[in-house]
Amino acid sequence: MPAARTHTTNYVDTFIAVAPDTKAVTSGVPPAKDAPTVAQIQYEMLLDAPYEHTSDDVVHASQGQRRGISREDFFAKGQPCLRTSPLVKTYGWGLHHDAEGRVALYPVESSEYRELAARDDLKQLHGMRSSRK
Repeated sequence: MPAARTHTTNYVDTFIAVAPDTKAVTSGVPPAKDAPTVAQIQYEMLLDAPYEHTSDDVVHASQGQRRGISREDFFAKGQPCLRTSPLVKTYGWGLHHDAEGRVALYPVESSEYRELAARDDLKQLHGMRSSRK
């Protein structure tokens, strides 16, 4: 029996800028809730450990693990990447993926964000729109 195909959400040498239709002018912290939200989990993982986690780590922790789905089962089918993250759609954060696929957060108002968004050596993407154009 062939091994199950594993999908990935990882990017390499990529910068994901805020979504074109975001209302965020500055970065914000996702509000705390009794049950941690996707935004809270992703924010805390990336803020506390820049360039330590891959997109797959973050997506699984925030969407699969919190629902009790093993990593293997979770990635047996395709999953939305961090372009759909509320951090880039709502809260004003850019995401830089380094050469090894590890991710770090950058606030939209920062000079580091502007520098990353201007780099020609990085693949430049935007977060997904919240609504159709």
